[in-house]
Amino acid sequence: QVQLVESGGGLVQVGGSLRLSCAASGIIFSPNAMGWYRQAPGKQRELVATATSGGSTNYAGSVKGRFTISRDNAKNTVFLEMNNLKPEDTAVYYCHALHAPGIFSWGQGTHVTVSS
Repeated sequence: QVQLVESGGGLVQVGGSLRLSCAASGIIFSPNAMGWYRQAPGKQRELVATATSGGSTNYAGSVKGRFTISRDNAKNTVFLEMNNLKPEDTAVYYCHALHAPGIFSWGQGTHVTVSS
C-alpha cells in the first residue's frame, strides 16, 4: 500500500521560510512525478509545484521565484523549500505522486500558516 507522509508545516511570520518534506513508501518504482498541491479555506485545491523523475519542474505562477521543489529519487522523497512566505500561502499542503498515467496517491496534508 502506497503511503505519502508529509512533514515540515507550521506557523511562520510573513517573509519567513519553511521546508516541507514528503516521503513515499510501499512503492517499487520511483513515481513519474511528485509534487505539492495546496488548499486554502473555501478554495479549490491548486497545484503548487511538481518535479518529474527526470528532473523537470513546474511551478504555479504565484510561487515562482519563492518556492523550490526538489526530489531524492533514491529515497522517493520530495521537498518544497518555501521562502518569502505571504499570508496568501496559508493553506493545507498536500503531497502528490503520479505513479503512472491515471494512477496517483495523495498525502494527508500538512498545515502552513503565515501570520502578518
